[in-house]
Amino acid sequence: MARIEVDQVVKRYAAERIVDLDAAHERPALNSVSLEVADGETVSVVGSSGCGKSTLLKVIAGLEYPDSGHVLYNGHDVSYVRPQERGIGMVFQDYALYPSMKGGGNLAYYFEVQHRTEEEREQRVRETADRMGIGFEQLLGRVPDTLSGGEQQRVAIARCIVRDPQLFLMDEPISNLDAKLREQTRIEIRKLLKKFAITTLYVTHDQQEAIFMGDRIAVMRDGDVEQIGTFDDLYYTPASLFVATFIGSPPMSVLPAYVSGGDVTLPGTDVRWTLPYEFAQNVPGGPVRLGVRPEGWLLDSDDGAPMRLRHVERIPTERASFLYGNLGETSVAVTAPVDYPDTTNVKITPDWERSYVFAADSEQPQYLPGVLELF
Repeated sequence: MARIEVDQVVKRYAAERIVDLDAAHERPALNSVSLEVADGETVSVVGSSGCGKSTLLKVIAGLEYPDSGHVLYNGHDVSYVRPQERGIGMVFQDYALYPSMKGGGNLAYYFEVQHRTEEEREQRVRETADRMGIGFEQLLGRVPDTLSGGEQQRVAIARCIVRDPQLFLMDEPISNLDAKLREQTRIEIRKLLKKFAITTLYVTHDQQEAIFMGDRIAVMRDGDVEQIGTFDDLYYTPASLFVATFIGSPPMSVLPAYVSGGDVTLPGTDVRWTLPYEFAQNVPGGPVRLGVRPEGWLLDSDDGAPMRLRHVERIPTERASFLYGNLGETSVAVTAPVDYPDTTNVKITPDWERSYVFAADSEQPQYLPGVLELF
């Protein structure tokens, strides 16, 4: 297994210089990225399209070389080592199975290229099939075209495991599957990663998938790693407004606000809330941005501000509803009981123990609630 370190890696592409004629505004695909993955740990890498997730994976795999910085496996610099010499296993979005080979052939091909004996090939394929669990052996005698998407992905993962890699790199491996199969397959992948304790980087654009798969989550933005940590770290103590609004669904509502004399007002509205003493002492006066997650609102409180309701989304499986409306010009989402009555106006107040405050002119957090003690 391996401990992975990415140290101040910068990666640029020639196309960036062609598209952006103003070199002063040129931004590399990876902008001094640093990241550490512990031995046996799974780190999910999540971010919007074009943020550098796949480029980071390619640099760690050796499919791309960094312009500067270093990639280290167990303390050894492998920045310019060829990918086939790094002991990695990659799982791609499109499976990349050899269509003319059966499942067993896909697993054994690596050993054929390495001129291993037929006996060794058969032994390693058999061992891997046993490790992959019930029903996998049936896939060895079938060609990829006769397999479902989930079955093809299991063969692709087994093809990596058969080589005993020290590192797994997965690039959106289940995004092509339908919703039900995607849920089943990610459970299987998670079980395998836990079982084999293989160091893994798991790239995805789906934050729910990132939360489920990763021991920790790295949030990327414009070629930078904004923050890396557990879900609780990102959710309750975000490093920036971007992370705060990226993690969570529906996303956090962010309202322009003004703090003065123990009160907070929303400019352009009649909304005024009185702050609890401890909260007021920790928040600077003047203009700020107030962040409140859907579950961070109190409904029908005495000092509630009237919210114009636009839409109600009821989710019976979660025994909850989401109320969507506006405070002033800002869109707001509020969690409510599933049987909350239909209405056009709702009074809401932030639960100050769950509220966030960010600087008005930057993304710097000024007050964070921290992880709630629920028990």
